[in-house]
Order: sequence, then structure tokens, then C-alpha cells
Amino acid sequence: MAPLSATETNAQRPAAAPERAYFSCRNLEGYYGESYIVQKVSFDIREGEVLALLGRNGAGKTSTLRTIARLDSPQLVSGEIWLEDKALHRMRAYQASRFGVGLVPEDRRIIAGLTVEENLKLAQIAEPVGWSLERIYGHFPRLAERRRQEAVTLSGGEQQMLAVARALAREVKLLLLDEPYEGLAPVIVQEIEKIVAEIKELGITTVIVEQNAVAALELADRAIILDMGQVAYAGTAAEVLDNAELRQEYLAI
Repeated sequence: MAPLSATETNAQRPAAAPERAYFSCRNLEGYYGESYIVQKVSFDIREGEVLALLGRNGAGKTSTLRTIARLDSPQLVSGEIWLEDKALHRMRAYQASRFGVGLVPEDRRIIAGLTVEENLKLAQIAEPVGWSLERIYGHFPRLAERRRQEAVTLSGGEQQMLAVARALAREVKLLLLDEPYEGLAPVIVQEIEKIVAEIKELGITTVIVEQNAVAALELADRAIILDMGQVAYAGTAAEVLDNAELRQEYLAI
């Protein structure tokens, strides 16, 4: 029998499985009580990428973030969530956090009665530890100045800095930012934008939910637009910025 050619030999080999994205959601469905909030949401994120998750109020953005972080509400009823080939959808919230999912919620969740530094140290109690205090203060010099101050007495912008820094105090593989510019003066928004830009430069994979869509798009690599709990558009951030009709239809800008 004549030997098989290289082409024939390769044809007999099974096709290699496609490489899984660094992070992916597949057909997420979530409910708040009886309300169907997250409706078959799917998207991928490459490592080191910043994704803007956009949409009007009530579109399901925060619910999607909370589902990824494995919080109890909304309740995930079907779908899969993968990070570095690990099944987040099979984890509880504390397990996802320990694996590297860092959620910075809209309300910041600053702990009353503790100083800035105590808030940061508390985040470092559970392993694995992320950034050291020295590194945090290097990126957040304002927090270094306020380290002995009770955290709840900080300004809104300073509290937002602390919320982001607290997430980085744990080893973070996926950073989820929920409305980081909410309620802040424009000059403070610029400071938070610089911090998020630094995080991007450090290669931390990030999802940002933000009503200030233009600010989020200017930082992001790609964008997902949700409408009524479903993915209405997926593409690059530049494509959304350049498409006035799309922005008007789904973002009212």
C-alpha cells in the first residue's frame, strides 16, 4: 500500500477544538423574582480587553454583571459563564471572587467605621492577595493621603477610587465596573477615567457598565449593547462611536 500523503494524513485527523475565549458568557438567562431580566445573553472577551456593556436604563446591564459575579439576584436559571476554562456558573459568589472576579458595585459598599487602609486590608484577608498596599497607594496617591481617614467620610470620587482599589487588593482576573462615573463631578470623572485607563494599560480584563456611554466607549476595545435584556449589537467601540444612528436608537446619544 502506498504511504498516505501529508494532505490525506491531515484529513484523517480530527479537527482541533476551537480555542476558548479568556472569558465567555453563553445564553445567560436570569430572573429577579418573576421578571425575566437577562435573556440569552452571549459574548466573549479576550484577555486584557476592555468591554463596554451599554444600554438604556433597565436594559439588563447591572443584572448581567451581577449574574457574572454569581450574586444571588438575579438568579441564573440557565446558561454558562467561563473564565480561563473554569465554570463560573457552577460557583458561588465567594468562590468566583477567590478565583479572580472583582465586582465594583454602583453603590461602592464602603464599610462604615473603618479607615481607608482598614477597608483595603480587610479585602486582603482571604487568599489570594492581589496588589500590595504600597502598589495601591502608588496608583491611588489620594488614598495614601487619606489612609487614616474614616472611609465613609471620603468624597464620592475618593470612595469610587477606594472601591476600585479594594477590588484590586484581591487577585483579579476579571474586573467588573458598575457605573464608575455615577454622580461624580466632571473633573472627578476625568480622574476616574485616568485610573481605568491605567488598569487597561496593565492588561486587566475589564467590563464597564456606564450610562456615560461616550466615556466608556473611548476607553473600551469592544462594545455590547443590551436592549430589553438581549444583545442588540456587538462590535468594536469605534464602530459604535462612529454610528450615530445606532447610538440614537439604543443609547439616546
